[in-house]
Amino acid sequence: MFNTILIANRGEIACRVAATARRLGVRTVAVYSDADADARHVALCDEAVHIGAAPAKDSYLQFARIIEAAKKTGAQAIHPGYGFLSENEDFAAACDAAGIVFIGPPASAIRAMGSKSAAKALMETAGVPLVPGYHGERQDADFLRAQADAIGYPVLLKASAGGGGKGMRIVERSEDFKAALASCQREAINSFGDDRVLVEKYLQRPRHIEIQVFADTLGNCVYLFERDCSVQRRHQKVLEEAPAPGMTAERRRAMGEAAVNAAQAVGYVGAGTVEFIANQDGSFYFMEMNTRLQVEHPVTEMITGTDLVEWQLRVASGERLPLLQDDLQISGHAIEARIYAENPEKGFLPSIGALRHLQMPDAVNFANGDRRIDSGVREGDVITPHYDPMIAKLIVRGDDRAQALARMSQALAEFEVVGPATNVAFLGRLVASVPFAGADLDTGLIERHHASLFPPAVQPPLPVLALAVAALAQPASASADPWADASGWRLNGSFQRRLRLLQAGEALELVLDCRRDGWRLRAADGEAQLGAIMIEGRQVTLSLDGQRVRGRVVRDGDSLHVFHAGTHWQLAWSDPIAHAGEQEAEGGRLTAPMPGKIVQLLVEAGAAVEKGAPLLIMEAMKMEHTISAPAHGTVAGLLYAVGDQVAEGAQLLSFTPHEG
Repeated sequence: MFNTILIANRGEIACRVAATARRLGVRTVAVYSDADADARHVALCDEAVHIGAAPAKDSYLQFARIIEAAKKTGAQAIHPGYGFLSENEDFAAACDAAGIVFIGPPASAIRAMGSKSAAKALMETAGVPLVPGYHGERQDADFLRAQADAIGYPVLLKASAGGGGKGMRIVERSEDFKAALASCQREAINSFGDDRVLVEKYLQRPRHIEIQVFADTLGNCVYLFERDCSVQRRHQKVLEEAPAPGMTAERRRAMGEAAVNAAQAVGYVGAGTVEFIANQDGSFYFMEMNTRLQVEHPVTEMITGTDLVEWQLRVASGERLPLLQDDLQISGHAIEARIYAENPEKGFLPSIGALRHLQMPDAVNFANGDRRIDSGVREGDVITPHYDPMIAKLIVRGDDRAQALARMSQALAEFEVVGPATNVAFLGRLVASVPFAGADLDTGLIERHHASLFPPAVQPPLPVLALAVAALAQPASASADPWADASGWRLNGSFQRRLRLLQAGEALELVLDCRRDGWRLRAADGEAQLGAIMIEGRQVTLSLDGQRVRGRVVRDGDSLHVFHAGTHWQLAWSDPIAHAGEQEAEGGRLTAPMPGKIVQLLVEAGAAVEKGAPLLIMEAMKMEHTISAPAHGTVAGLLYAVGDQVAEGAQLLSFTPHEG
C-alpha cells in the first residue's frame, strides 16, 4: 500500500478518497484552485498545493502542475477521481513517465475506450451487439446527414470523446440535422477539445443499464452487478439504483460477462463501467465504457458491502482483488439521488451562489448503514460557475426496492438548502411518482411525465404562513414568545397588524389580530388561533388551533425560507416602508440566466421575430442554452458579440414587443 497519494480532483469524490485513504493509514495531498482555497476537500487532506486560477483549464486540467505537486510532496500515486483528468490518456502516460502510479487503467486502455467510435469498432470485433449507426472518422456535415437519413430518424448525435451528457443532441428531422450537428460540435470542442461525433439510431423508451467492472494486475476481472441509470434530464443522470428493477439472473450474467470481456479485451486494470442501452424487451446494446470510477458507484457499494475506492488503492498498489466473482452477492436495494444546484422549473439550468443554509439528513459514511451522504461542500461555501454544480449525493439502502423508496423520500424531506436553487423538491416528486415507484423506467420518463412532475404552484398552507409570521414577529429575545409581547396590547380595543408576503411575485395578504383571548392569524383560505411559541435558532415551534406545528425558518434579508413537513416554501416579506418608491424593472429586456459566454447570434438588430424564435446561444457550465423571443416583436439591439463573457442577469439584447 502507498504511503502518500495525491488527489487530482475536487468536490465530493476528493473528500471520499481522502476519507478512505485516512482509514487505511495513507497520507493524502489535495490540489486546489483559487476558487477552492477553503474547500472541504482541502481541509480533509494532510497537505494541500495550489495549482492555479479558478477555471479548470487553468488548474485541475494542468496535469504538469499536478505531477509537480506530487513530486514536491512525495506522493507515490495520484488518484484522478472522476471527471477532469480521470480519462486522459496523456495524463496517465505522464504519471507513468514520472514514476508515479496512476490509480486507474493503463493509458492504452483509456485510449482504446476513449473514442466512442473506436470503442464501438472494437466491440463489434468482439461480437458485442451495437446500436445501428455511423462510428467512422469522416465528419463533414453533408456526409453525416446522409448517414442519419439512411439510419432513419430520430437519431442521436454524440460527441465521440464525450461523456456526462455533454455534446449530445436528438434530431427528429433531416432538415434540423445540420443545426443540431453544429451545436453538438461546439459543445464537444468546448468540453473535450474534440468535435468529432457519431450518429446512432435513437431507440424509443430505452433503459440505461451499466455494469460495474473491476480488474487487477494479476489477470482477475469481476463484475459487481448492474446499475439502472435510466432516469435522466438533458442526457445526464438524476436517479440511479442497483440492482436494476426487473433484471433476470440470466440477463445479469450475460451483461456482466459481456462487460468483463470488453474490459479484458483492452487489458483493463482498476474500476470501470461498461454502459448498455436496453430495450424494454430485455435486448441490450453496447454504448461506451467509462474508464474511471463513476458518480453513481455508491449504490453498487451499498448492495455489495464493498468500498470501491479502497479496491482502487489496493489494486493500484499491486494487490489482488479483495473478492472474486463467486464471492460477490447482492444484498438489498440501493438508490442514489444527485442533489444539484439547479432550477428544474427553468429547464434544469445550473444555479450559483453561497449555501447560506445547508441542513443535510443524518447519515453514516460509506458502505455501512442504510443512509449515506457524499458531499464536498459545507454551509457557507459558494457554488461557482467554474465547476459541476453538485451539492451532494444522497444514497439509501433498503431490504427491497419499496423500503429503499420510502427511505429516499424521507431523506429528501430532511434536506434543506437556502441560496442557489436546487432540485430537492423535484427529486421528492420524482421518487414518489407513479412511473418511478412502479419501475416503469426509461430515459424519457421525465419528459413524458412533465405535467405531473411540474405541477402548478399552490399557495402555502396556514401552518407555513404561521411559521413565517412567527419569525417576522419574533421579539428581540429569540427564545421569547412574540404572542406575549406587550406591544400588541391596547386599552380599549384590539390591535391588528397587516402583513404582505410574496410567493413567486403573488401577494399573500395576512392579518395578525390581537384579541382578549390571544392572537389570531387570518389569511385568504382561513384563520386559526396562535398559541405559545418557542424559537431556538432557526427552529420554530408554535400552537395552531391547539395543534403543535414545527418547522425551520431561515431569514435571508427580506426572504423567508420555511421548511415544514418535507416541503420548502420561499416567501418574501413586502415591507412597504423599506421598499417605498421602488418600481418594477423596465420591460423589453432579455437577460442572461447565469454567467456564460455568447457562442452564436441567430438574429440581427432590427429583425422581426415570432414568439419562441431562437435569438442567441450562450454557453455556461459547458452546456449550451438558447435564448428565445418571449413574444412577437422586434430585436431593437444586440448588446454583446460572439465570444463575449456575460454576467448573470446581464441584458443581452433589447427587444420591443409588438402591440396586440
